[in-house]
Amino acid sequence: MSLYSKLALFVGGALFGSVGIKLLSSKDAKKAYVHATAAGLRMKDYVMETVTTVQENASDILASAKDLNEERAAKEAEEAAAAQLESSKEE
Repeated sequence: MSLYSKLALFVGGALFGSVGIKLLSSKDAKKAYVHATAAGLRMKDYVMETVTTVQENASDILASAKDLNEERAAKEAEEAAAAQLESSKEE
């Protein structure tokens, strides 16, 4: 590659970079950034609401499962006591 082509590429890159910075810092670009950020915040709020709902449902399920296990354990203990009472009567 010749010196002139390297120099042309450097100057072209510098100009493109300068124009790119101007475009990225323009008012229209800032509006786009604001809208994109606002959409991201709305999405975050929606996701957090969904997560909260799922956590509440999981807590309800856990509490119901614990109650069910306690009832089952009480029933099994009652059945075991009845079986022991019957076996003691037979003796």
